[in-house]
Amino acid sequence: MKDIQNESDSRNIPINKVGVGDVRYPIFLKDRQHGEQHTIGTVDMYVNLPENFRGTHMSRFIEILHRHANRMELQNVQEILLDMKHHLRANEAHMRMMFPYTIEKHAPVTGIHSQLVIDCAFDATLDKDNQFIFVLVVTVPVQTVCPCSKAISERGAHNQRAYVTVKLKMTKMVWIEEVVESIESAASSPVFPLLKRSDEKYITELGYDNPKFVEDVARDLAILLKQDRRVKWFNLSVNSQESIHNHQAYACLEWER
Repeated sequence: MKDIQNESDSRNIPINKVGVGDVRYPIFLKDRQHGEQHTIGTVDMYVNLPENFRGTHMSRFIEILHRHANRMELQNVQEILLDMKHHLRANEAHMRMMFPYTIEKHAPVTGIHSQLVIDCAFDATLDKDNQFIFVLVVTVPVQTVCPCSKAISERGAHNQRAYVTVKLKMTKMVWIEEVVESIESAASSPVFPLLKRSDEKYITELGYDNPKFVEDVARDLAILLKQDRRVKWFNLSVNSQESIHNHQAYACLEWER
C-alpha cells in the first residue's frame, strides 16, 4: 500500500514535535513495598519531524508503548525513546506520562490501613546526541498550620491542606515513596485517607505543634533533597489552599548540584 507519510515535502519546514497525546494505557511500575504496581498512564509521545518528510506514522507510537508497558521503569523509558527514534527515523524523542500512584498509609495511633492516591508523572527526552533527560514529578497533599495565626490567637490557629510538587533529576533511582516521605516530613503534618478519633487528635496536635509557612515547607524540604546524593536537580513548589483567605499561598525554589 502507498505510504503517504513517507512522501517528501517541498515546504522545507521541520516540525519540533509530532506524535500522539492523551493516550490512556495500562502500565506496570516498580513499587518499593510490593515490587510492582498496576496503574493507568496518560501518555504523550513525540518525535521531531525533518523538513523532508510529510508526516510520521502515528500507529508506531502505540505499538512501541504496548511492547514496553509491562515494564515501565527508568532504564526501560530510555529504551522506549530509542525505539521511537529508530522506528520513526527521528533525531529526538520525547515522552510524558502522568499516572496515579497508590501509597499504603497507616494511621499514626490505631495503625488502621488505607490507600493514598497521589498524582505522579515523568518527562523524558532523548536528544539528538542520545543524551537521556528524565524528570520525576510527584505531588503530595499535606497539612500546613499558620505560625502567625498561632502566635496572635488566643484559641487555635488556621490550618489547611497544601499541595507540594517535587520535580527532580537523579543519578540513581529514587523511589516515589521516598519523595513522599520527604515531603510529608517537611510539612506541618501528613494527611490520611482514613483516621479514627485518636488518630485525628494526634494529627491535629502534631500540626499545631509544628506550624509552618509555605516558605518553611519549601526550605525544609530543600534541605532534605540536597542531602540525597542521588538528586542532581530539583524544582519544588508549595501551594497552600488558605482556609481564612480567598487566595492561595505559594512558594517555589529550584536547585542544581
